[in-house]
Amino acid sequence: MSLLNAQSLLGWCAFCLLAWLLGGCRRPVAWRAVIGSTLLAFAMGAVVFLVPATQRLLVVLNDAVMALLNASNQGAGFLFGPLALSPGQETSGGEPSIGFVVAAQVLPAVIFFSAFMSLLHHFGLIEPVVKAFARLFHRTLNLSGAEALTSAVHLFFGVETAAAIRPYLPRMTLSELHTVLTTNLATAASTTLAVYVAFLQQDFPRIAGHLMSASVLTIPCAVVATKLMLPERETPETLGMVPQMAEQKREPNAVAALATGATDGLRIAAGITAIIIAVLGIVGLFDAVLSRGIELFGGPEGITVITMLGWAFQPFAWLLGLESADVTEAARLLGQRTLLTEVVSYQELGALAAADSISPRTVLVLSYALCGFAHVAGVGIAVGGFGALAGSRMGDLTSLAFKSLAAAILATLLSGCIAGMFYSGQTSILGL
Repeated sequence: MSLLNAQSLLGWCAFCLLAWLLGGCRRPVAWRAVIGSTLLAFAMGAVVFLVPATQRLLVVLNDAVMALLNASNQGAGFLFGPLALSPGQETSGGEPSIGFVVAAQVLPAVIFFSAFMSLLHHFGLIEPVVKAFARLFHRTLNLSGAEALTSAVHLFFGVETAAAIRPYLPRMTLSELHTVLTTNLATAASTTLAVYVAFLQQDFPRIAGHLMSASVLTIPCAVVATKLMLPERETPETLGMVPQMAEQKREPNAVAALATGATDGLRIAAGITAIIIAVLGIVGLFDAVLSRGIELFGGPEGITVITMLGWAFQPFAWLLGLESADVTEAARLLGQRTLLTEVVSYQELGALAAADSISPRTVLVLSYALCGFAHVAGVGIAVGGFGALAGSRMGDLTSLAFKSLAAAILATLLSGCIAGMFYSGQTSILGL
């Protein structure tokens, strides 16, 4: 084990301790859930990074996602022409790309992936996979059935998965609600993975497979964080069994399912657009006020809100086991994610990777550590989504909101630590 691998292991221990401290040092610790989740996370890391057969499977999954992403470009190219082309590409008529345009080159993929997932759901292909993951999480992580089910559903969908456990939300314990909110914030729905892939595919050819790996890996990491912060003290209603998913409306035919999925994808893309515009605008306003204050009262120039968040995340970036030259940039991206969403951070990570400004190790570890909705906007979306289906629990949901955000951030950092522990410079991991 190299020094950086050991540093990532130290980070895992430090983040677990921080979760316990943030939760108020609650006793007794839910050791069965914490140890089971830790063992599952370490086992997943070993399988992903050390077993050749798994690496080949990741290549197959990566190629499948890339094929879908390329298919989504067909519709975008028809609508937007050269705007939809990546830098360096040309249309069939010889028109060159004008550069990287997020709205035309990334967001259409969200619409396509949502439509594709809707088709899979229509044909009943998602439910068996969800049930398999739910049983795995239930048996290995000592979760209630409702916690396990919602964790599994989050691998495929976003906050709309609250409907899958709607009958149980009013009677869930506080610890269950905390876990449900945290897994929602710590994981990334499959419909948005395409966004991250679009930013990094040129410099991390196997990014799609690893993002799918990160989504699964973050589940046990989230359980470690939540059960250290708020261990179960009550008896959950679904403790001994995994319930059936609440029946979701199915469209009468495949065309209707495709249309509904595309419309839902349009809403997701519009939501991403709206959040980015609003949050970037607010942060820009704060930066302008901060700059004016510095001019009036004196102080170092060039300080922004993101700069200050970067300072706060410096210790966390170091504990991920990154090379010292990359810690400052990594800290800035981690801090930025908490306000500006992971979409902005992934875009900047892709730009840094393209410019060879950071090492391949840092690109890999941050790909895992940034994978999730662990940001302020995500908290509002999650609380609003769950509260809409269980209005009687809105008080509990709001009281747990920022505790869940802290747990989700720690969960994504723990996922990054796993990648840092098992990555030893293998170029095949990145596909380079």
